Amino acid sequence: MIKNNVLMIGPTGVGKTYIIKLIAQKLGVPFVKGDATKFSETGYVGGDVEDLIRDLLYEADENMELAENGIVYIDEIDKIASSQNLIGHDISRTGVQRALLKPMEETDVDLKVPHDPISQIQAIEHYRRTGKREKKVVNTKDILFIMSGAFGELAEIIKRRLQSQGIGFEADVRPTEIPWEILKDVRAQDLIEFGFESEFVGRLPVVVVFDELSKEDLAEILRNPNNPIIISKRMDFRAYGIDIKFEDDAIIRIAEMAAEEKTGARGLVSAMEKVLIPFEKKLPSRNIKKLLVTKDVVQEPEAQLNLLLDDPDDPERLERFERGREKELADIKRYLIERAEDFSKKSGLDIYERRMDLIADLYLINITDIDTAIEDFSAMYDQTRLEEASLMEKLEVKVSFDESAVDEIIDQAIKTGQQPGPLMYQLAKRLEYGLRLVKDRSGVESFSINAEAVISMEDFINNLIKDIYRQENTDPEKCLK
Repeated sequence: MIKNNVLMIGPTGVGKTYIIKLIAQKLGVPFVKGDATKFSETGYVGGDVEDLIRDLLYEADENMELAENGIVYIDEIDKIASSQNLIGHDISRTGVQRALLKPMEETDVDLKVPHDPISQIQAIEHYRRTGKREKKVVNTKDILFIMSGAFGELAEIIKRRLQSQGIGFEADVRPTEIPWEILKDVRAQDLIEFGFESEFVGRLPVVVVFDELSKEDLAEILRNPNNPIIISKRMDFRAYGIDIKFEDDAIIRIAEMAAEEKTGARGLVSAMEKVLIPFEKKLPSRNIKKLLVTKDVVQEPEAQLNLLLDDPDDPERLERFERGREKELADIKRYLIERAEDFSKKSGLDIYERRMDLIADLYLINITDIDTAIEDFSAMYDQTRLEEASLMEKLEVKVSFDESAVDEIIDQAIKTGQQPGPLMYQLAKRLEYGLRLVKDRSGVESFSINAEAVISMEDFINNLIKDIYRQENTDPEKCLK
C-alpha cells in the first residue's frame, strides 16, 4: 500500500506548521518537526534524518505503538532540491533525498546510535544483565511524512510547461499572474525539473498548495480571540497597569501594513510593533491607564501619542474606549455561542449564557486564550464541588449548591480575586445558624442553596422560614414570639 505522504507548497507565514500541529493534536499522535537544511545523507557531517524517527518515540513518551503512528514534518524541503545549474550530482542535496526514501516508505530505524552515549550505556547494561543484545527498532510503515516549502522558482517551470502545451487559457500565462495560482497546476515532472529525484517525488502522492494570505485573512487572524499577537500586547501593557483595546478600523489597517510586507502572518508582529513601540516607551511613566488603538493611531502613532499625553482624559476618547470594551465582550460571547457545543463536550460542563459571561470575564482579566479561560472556569467549578463534598463533615446541616449558586460563587471569586472554595465555605458557615433553626422547626435534613442565598443570605433564610409557616398554616408573627 502506498502511503499518502504529503507535500505542502505555499508562501511563508501562511500557517503550514501550525495546521500540522493542530492535526496531530486532534488525532492524539506525536509530532516532530525538522528543517531539511539541517540534515545530510548518513555518513556525511550533519543531522541524520533517522534522528527524527527517534525523536517521535521521545514525543510519544516511549510509547512504541503511538510513535509508529506519528507525524514527521520536514520544512524547507525545497532547499534540498539539487541545483538546476549544477552539472552532475549534488551530493549533499540528493543524498538527503535518498536518505529519506526508505523512512518515507517502510523501514526499521534502530533506536541505538553510535553518537548517543546514553543509548550505548543502556545497551551495555542490558547485555551485562541478560547476556543478550537488545535491538529496539521503530517501524515507519504507518508514520506520515509531510514536507513543505515555498518553492519560489517552481512557478517559472510550470509556466514554461503550460506555455509549451498551448492548451486553452494556459497558452497565454502572463507574468503578472499570481504565482500561487499557477502552482496549483504543479505536476510530478515539474518537481523533478525543480531538482527532486523521481523516486522522492513518487513517495509524495498528495500535493497541497496554500494560497497567499490576503489582508482580509490577516485581519481575521487579529480578530480571533485566541490570537497570540494581541494577547501578548495586552500582557505587555497590563504589566504597567494599562488596559489596551483595538477598534476594528485599526485592525484592518494593521493587516494592510502586514500584507505589504509579503511575509504572511509573521508580518502582523512587525506591523504591531511599529505602531505600539512609541506608546510602550512613554505611557509606563505616565498616569494613563487606558489606551485605545484607532486607525489614526496606526497611521500616525507619534502624533496620536502626543495628543493622548496632552489630554489623557479626553471624554470622546474615553467613551470610544468603553464602546471598544463592550464590543470586545460581545465578540467573545459570539465566539463562545458559535462553539458552545464543542466547548461543552471538551470541558464536560454545560456552557450556557451565564457561564459565557464568566468565561469572558476570565479571558479579559487573566489575559489568556479562550481554551485556557474555559479550563480556568472548569478548575473553579471543580473546586466548588470538592468543597461542597467536604462541607458534609464540617457543618451540622447538609447543604448542596445548585448550578446557579456555583456560578454566583465563581462570579464573586473572579471579582474579588479569591478562590471559590473558601468563598463557598464562608457562605455555608454564615448560613449554618439559620439553616439549623429551620431544621429544628421543620425537621428538614438537607438544603439546596441557590443563587439567591449567595446574593442575599438574609432573604434566603427568611423565605425558608416563611415557607415553613405557610406549610404549617401558622401566623409567623405569633410563632416568632
